[in-house]
Amino acid sequence: MTLDTTTRCPVCGSGSGHQPQLDGLVHQCQSCTFTWTVNDIPPPDELYNANYFTGDGYEDYYQPTARRFEARKRLRWLLRHTPTTPATLLEAGSAGGYFIEAARHHGIDAEGVEVAESAAQFATEHLGVPVHHGTFETHQPTHPYDAICAFHVLEHVEDPNTLLRTARAHLHPGGHLGIEVPNIASAAARRLGTRWPGLQPLHHRWHFTPQSLTQLVMSHGFEVISRDTTVFRYYMPARFRLRQGRHLFPADLRHTRSPRLTHPYRGDLLRLVARRPAGGRNPR
Repeated sequence: MTLDTTTRCPVCGSGSGHQPQLDGLVHQCQSCTFTWTVNDIPPPDELYNANYFTGDGYEDYYQPTARRFEARKRLRWLLRHTPTTPATLLEAGSAGGYFIEAARHHGIDAEGVEVAESAAQFATEHLGVPVHHGTFETHQPTHPYDAICAFHVLEHVEDPNTLLRTARAHLHPGGHLGIEVPNIASAAARRLGTRWPGLQPLHHRWHFTPQSLTQLVMSHGFEVISRDTTVFRYYMPARFRLRQGRHLFPADLRHTRSPRLTHPYRGDLLRLVARRPAGGRNPR
């Protein structure tokens, strides 16, 4: 799905007021702040091949120290917002499988779906975790899950509405959804403009603000129970943060006005936990 200035916004339905931003690389709905890349991007099953995970600046996808640290932090964050540890979990876009590994070490029956065959193969052969090759939207699980996660996936998919409808259908009533995406409303995005690392117009179709992500998730019948943002340094191990993050700290402190690694809305990365209600209205 691609959008232009005349297409109705897939989040709020507005058909007008879409304004070009960042030298015209993206358009933004002025009603809900949902933002999309203007240029056409190939479908995920064509774009995310072995080269994506071993080149183009993503060589660290398979580095165990950094990825295991990141996976453990994401798991702790998710578990803080679930009343009990999920018994079952499905991850959309598992990449090399490190989050699945962390969840299974915690006793969760976790599995993943990954569109890049090379990444799914790495997860199964090197980590020994169940990651299925294919798209999350067409995956046919044999049972519903207590939790579904999508970390830096929603900005890549052809249609975020389809992913969220699929996630809701695959969740138990009362199950939880965890999402993380770049935050185009962050202080860094406003400061850096077209140099903002989260822009990536060759890969990122959609861009979210706290407002638009919340509105989109709620439109699919979810209850949002937690939402905040983090700075990029959040996923750096402490020693690496001190060594490599020194140049980031002054800018983070200046623009978030806080020494903390999290912020309600100004951080680089936007994360959200939502719950599928046991009852309630039918989603769109």
